[in-house]
Amino acid sequence: MASINENLERWTVEKSREIYGIHNWSSGYFDISEKGDIVITPGGSKNGGAAVSMMDIVSGIKDRGFGMPVLLRLENILDSQISRLHDCFQNIIKDLNYKNTYRGVYPIKVNQQQQVLEEVTHFGSKYHHGLEAGSKAELIAAISMLKDPEACLICNGYKDEEFIELGLFALKMGIRCFFVVEMPSELELIIEKSKKLGIEPLLGIRIKLSTKAGGQWTESSGDRSVFGLSMIQIVDALDLLRKNDMLKSLKLLHYHIGSQIPNIRDIRAGVLEAARIYAELCQEGAEMGYLDLGGGLAVDYDGSHTNFPSSRNYSMEEYCADIIETVMDTLDRKNIAHPVLITESGRATVAYYSILLFNVLDVSRFEARQVAQDAPKNCHEPTKNMFDVFKAIKPKKLQECFHDAIYYRDEIRERFKSGDISIRERALAESVFWNIMNKISSEAKKLKYVPEEFEHLDSALSDIYYGNFSVFQSLPDSWAIKHLFPVMPVHRLDEEPTRHGILADITCDCDGKIDNFIDLHDVKHTLRLHDLKPEEEYYLGVFLVGAYQETLGDLHNLLGDTNVVSIRIHEDGKFDFVKELEGDSVADVLSYVEYDVKAMAERVRENAEGAVQRNLITPQERKMIMDAFEAGLRGYTYFER
Repeated sequence: MASINENLERWTVEKSREIYGIHNWSSGYFDISEKGDIVITPGGSKNGGAAVSMMDIVSGIKDRGFGMPVLLRLENILDSQISRLHDCFQNIIKDLNYKNTYRGVYPIKVNQQQQVLEEVTHFGSKYHHGLEAGSKAELIAAISMLKDPEACLICNGYKDEEFIELGLFALKMGIRCFFVVEMPSELELIIEKSKKLGIEPLLGIRIKLSTKAGGQWTESSGDRSVFGLSMIQIVDALDLLRKNDMLKSLKLLHYHIGSQIPNIRDIRAGVLEAARIYAELCQEGAEMGYLDLGGGLAVDYDGSHTNFPSSRNYSMEEYCADIIETVMDTLDRKNIAHPVLITESGRATVAYYSILLFNVLDVSRFEARQVAQDAPKNCHEPTKNMFDVFKAIKPKKLQECFHDAIYYRDEIRERFKSGDISIRERALAESVFWNIMNKISSEAKKLKYVPEEFEHLDSALSDIYYGNFSVFQSLPDSWAIKHLFPVMPVHRLDEEPTRHGILADITCDCDGKIDNFIDLHDVKHTLRLHDLKPEEEYYLGVFLVGAYQETLGDLHNLLGDTNVVSIRIHEDGKFDFVKELEGDSVADVLSYVEYDVKAMAERVRENAEGAVQRNLITPQERKMIMDAFEAGLRGYTYFER
C-alpha cells in the first residue's frame, strides 16, 4: 500500500477541482491556483484578468484584527452578475428584434442589509436597475436608495394606508413606483387615497397562475397561492377601475411561480400563461406596458446542470431567450405592443458575491482501535462472537457479517444495562464492532453492486470537524430545508484530502451540523478534508450564500452576526478593503433579547463584593472577575483564539 507521502506527491490541483466541482458551480468566479489556494477571478475566468488568492485576503482580514468567522463580500462579483443579467437580456432583445426593453429589479427581502442595497443600486444604476419592496420598512429603504427616474420600484405585499401614502409620495417625487395589487381590498384603498391626494397611481395586478413550478418553493404558485388575484377577482378589478375612470392607471401585470426554479419548461409555461393574460388586459382597455415575471432564475449550487432542486437545467442565455420568444410569439398574434420586461432576480444577483469563511477548531477523528485477533478468555459469549465475526469477513459474506455484528453489539449493550458486562468489556466489544464496520466499508468499495444498507456506512465512520460558525445564524437554509451550498477548503488544495468528515458548528445543538454536500450525481453525506496541522489554522469556505442567509439567521445559543468584510479587486490583482462591519458582541446579542447589560454588570459587581465580604475572594480577585466579565461582554460571540 502506498504511503501518505507518496499519495501527496501524486495529488494534483486538477483532482481537487474535480472532487469539489469548483468549475461546475462557480460560474467562472472561483478557481484553484497551482499553490493550492482558492483564487477569485472577479470578471469570470473566460474574461481573463486578475486572480486573487483567498488566503491573501484571509491574511489581510487577520492583520486588520478581524477574527473568524467572516462573511466575505466581493463587490466585483455583484457588479458582474448585474451586468451579465442586463447584457444577456439586451443581446437577446437585439437578436430577436423585440420592440421594447428590459428592466431588472432587486427584491429587497433576498438580502436587506444596507450595504447590499447600496451596492445593488450603485452597480445597477447604469442599467436603471430598480428595487422591489414587500413591506413598509422595505419601501422606506427603497425610497431612500433609488434616485433614477427610469428605475422601477415594485411594491408587493400587503399595503395599509401609510404604505400607500408613502408610495404615492414617492411617485410624486419622480420615482416610478408601482402598486401591485395582491388582494381585492387593496385596490379600493389605493383608489381612495390617490383621489384624496390628487396623485394618479401606477397600478399593477398580481395574478395567480395555474402553472406550478418544481423545486423547494412550488407553493408560491397555483390556485392555492396565498398571493395574487384569481381570474374572477381580476375581472372585478377591471370593472372597479373602469367605474372610477382609472383603467389607464393599470400599467403592469405581475406573477411569481417560485424561487430557484430548476426546470426551464416551468419558466416557459409561466411566461406563456402570463402573456395570454396580459393580452386580455390590453384588449379590455387597460393601458399596460409592463410585464413583471417575478423571480425564479435559479442558481446552480451543485453544478450538476440538471432539474435537481439545487441546480438548474438552463443557462442565463436560454432563460432570457425563452422569455422573450414566448412573449413575442403570444403578443404578436394579437397585434399587441411588446411591454417592458421586468424580472425580480434576487438570488441570481447576490448569491455568488458572499462567502462564509471560518476556521476549524478541532476534529473528532473516527479511528477504530486495533484489537487482538482472539477474544480474551474471560469475556462473555456475545463478545467472543463479535471477534469471530471480525475474523470471518470476506467479500461474499459482507451482509451476513454486517447483520451479525449489529445483532451482537445490541446484545452486548442490553447485557451491559443489566449489569452482566463491565464497561471495559463493552468498550472492547465496541472497538471490535467498529473494526468490523471499517473492514466492511473498505471491502464494499470493491463490489460492483453495493447493498443499500451500506450506503450510509461512510457517514457513520466519518470524522467530525468542528467549525467556528453557527449553522442557525449563517446558513439557516442548510438546517431548515437541507439546502445545498458548495463547501470546501480554501487552501491546501495541492494536497490530498485524506479524511472524510461532516461539519459541526459551535452551538450545543445536535442539528448544528452540515452533513449534506453537493455532488454531480446525488447528495454526498461526507466531505473530503485534510488532516489538521499543529499550530496551523485550517480554513473552509461556504460559497454562494449571499441570498436569504443573513436575514433569515437567528440567535440560537446567542451567537450573533459575524464580522463582514467587503473587498474590491482591481485589474492589477490588488484589492481594497472597502467596508468592514464588526460582528455582534456578547453585549449586543444580550440586548437583542431584552437584557439590560448595565444592570447585569451591576448585579455581578454586587455578588462579587458580597463574596469579598464573606472572605471568599480578595478585592484584587474581585477586580479580576469584573475585568473578565466586562471583557466577555465586549467580546465576539464566536470562538476567539
